[in-house]
Amino acid sequence: MASYPTLSLINVTKSYGVARAVQGVSLTVEPGEFVVLLGPSGAGKSTIFKCISQLVRPDVGEVKLHSTTLNNLKGHALRVQRQKIGLIFQQFNLVSRLSALQNVLLGRLGQMPTWKANLGLFDRNDRQLALKALDRVGLLDKAYQRADTLSGGQQQRVAIARVMTQQSELIIADEPVASLDPSTSRQVLSRLKEVAAESRMAILCSLHQTDLALEFADRIIAIKGGRISLNRRVGEISAAEIDEIYVKELIVDEPVGNVLRLMSAKVGT
Repeated sequence: MASYPTLSLINVTKSYGVARAVQGVSLTVEPGEFVVLLGPSGAGKSTIFKCISQLVRPDVGEVKLHSTTLNNLKGHALRVQRQKIGLIFQQFNLVSRLSALQNVLLGRLGQMPTWKANLGLFDRNDRQLALKALDRVGLLDKAYQRADTLSGGQQQRVAIARVMTQQSELIIADEPVASLDPSTSRQVLSRLKEVAAESRMAILCSLHQTDLALEFADRIIAIKGGRISLNRRVGEISAAEIDEIYVKELIVDEPVGNVLRLMSAKVGT
């Protein structure tokens, strides 16, 4: 039987009007692999995530979950594949009035008949799965506590437990620690990395903190100007290459000599 990466993007290009957000992006994420997407704001990271979740369709190229091409699917067939993709956001996206356990159980809605989902009728197996997920993120003792009484780091761990209960094959984490302090950020990313290793879930996580990327990622993919500028395992990346990811390109309309004269003139005034 052929073995496929959990996620494959093949020559993906997406434009909004005349603005090209991503161009010719190809990448893979293997089962159990923790891949960090780095890049400045506006580099195309959000568009890549939207193409993966099929919130937008690529103009060119393919998005594949294992051997299934997602951008060929519609309706029920697309919903089935989307259930295999867990989403973690910066804002946690929990229902504040519900308990941690109830929020985690929401991850089971996609696997339930509509009438049961509408009534919130979770069976014993669903509850056991949710409690096990909370235990794995270290929050079993908070299962019946309202989500809005939890700390930011605890809420983010509830969100991780929710995608575990969803039994996702791929997790997309969009700046999951942007609003957390450094110590809590490390706790959350450590849990994510453990989930990837233990459950063989593929994780694609966008970050701005290069130190955290180097600490937790198996592989770093850098996006610059809508294109991949680096795709390498962490141990093979130099500090200079990391710094280069966030160096903005200088666009000069004047000949270089004229620009240098203008700069010298300003310094002299």
